Amino acid sequence: MKVQLERLYGAQFKGTNEDGASIMLAGSPDIGASEEGLRPMQALLASLAGCSAIDVLNILQKGRHTVTHLDVSVDGERADAIPAVFTKIHLHYRAGGDFPLQKLERAVALSQEKYCSVSHMLRGSVAITSSVELVA
Repeated sequence: MKVQLERLYGAQFKGTNEDGASIMLAGSPDIGASEEGLRPMQALLASLAGCSAIDVLNILQKGRHTVTHLDVSVDGERADAIPAVFTKIHLHYRAGGDFPLQKLERAVALSQEKYCSVSHMLRGSVAITSSVELVA
């Protein structure tokens, strides 16, 4: 697995994987922020949410459930020191389809405890919690 990071201007960077997919990253306001990218720590939160959402979708679909809606909100709290690492992260899953709340809860638990590589990388250094909600 490889990613190439290229500086575009100021503190604006483009990360591109081997398949050509890309993500825009930007620095903080004090070093030349850009509106065109995520800050690296925001990208980490997005990576955690994306990893887990893909797991949850896969688990529900393998259980022969139709998923009509799935989104994840992520809130991260950072240490008031340098480095300003995450100390707490909370993921809130909102999903809809032909499954009961218990199936969603189980899919989220399986993702966090067994399948999500990003969650496993963070485990032990940050408290990760979650909540779930069924939507129509």
